[in-house]
Amino acid sequence: MLTADAVGVELSGAVLLPDTSLALRPGSCAAVRGPNGAGKTTLLRVLAGRLRPTRGRATLFDRPLDERARAVRQHIAALIEPPVLYPDLTLRDQIALIVGAWAGAAARPRARADAPAVAWPGWGVDAIDRFEIRHLETRFPHELSSGQRQLVSLAATFARPGSVLLLDEPEQRLDPHRRGLLGDAILAARGAGVAVAFASHDADLVARVADTSLHVGGATA
Repeated sequence: MLTADAVGVELSGAVLLPDTSLALRPGSCAAVRGPNGAGKTTLLRVLAGRLRPTRGRATLFDRPLDERARAVRQHIAALIEPPVLYPDLTLRDQIALIVGAWAGAAARPRARADAPAVAWPGWGVDAIDRFEIRHLETRFPHELSSGQRQLVSLAATFARPGSVLLLDEPEQRLDPHRRGLLGDAILAARGAGVAVAFASHDADLVARVADTSLHVGGATA
C-alpha cells in the first residue's frame, strides 16, 4: 500500500533522514523508533507526501507520493504537526468542520479506475466520545490544556476517512488512561484495514499495537 524504498533526506549537507526503507500493508502497524533527531518525523513527512526525499522513492499504491494529489489526501490521515485550530470555533465546531470537509470521501469516485477505495470511513463526530472529550465540546482552543489539545488533535485525525494513518508521537502529554484510548483507536483502525505508522517513545504502546518496529538508521525487527 505505502512504501519507502531507501529514502533519504539531506538539507545543506546535513542528513535529516538516513536511507530508510519501509513497506506498509493494509491492517499493518509499524512503530518508528530512534532517538530525538534521528529522522523519525522526517520519515513520516516523506510518507505523507509533504516532503520529497533527496534519494530513494516513496509511493502510495505504486504511484509517487505528493500531498497535492487528491488520492493521496483522501487516503492518508496524518498527525505530524499539530493541526490548526480556529480560535473562534469550539471543539464541537472544529470536529464538525473536519467531518464536513471529508464527508463522503470514502464513497467519492476514484481518481483512477484501478485505484483502491478508501479503507475506513473514520469515526466522524463519534471521535469526540471515543477520546472521552465530550465535556470539552463547547470550549475554545485557548481554554484547553496541552493534553486536551492533543486529544482534540487525535479526535480530528481519527474523525476523517483514510487508508493510511501516520502519527508522530501521538502519546505525548497523555496520561496512562488516555494512552489506552489511543491504543484502542489504533487497533480499531488496523482492524478496519488501515495501515499505520507512528513514531513513539512509549514501549508499552508499541508492544500493544505494532507488528513491526523500524529503528531509523537500523534494521526492521
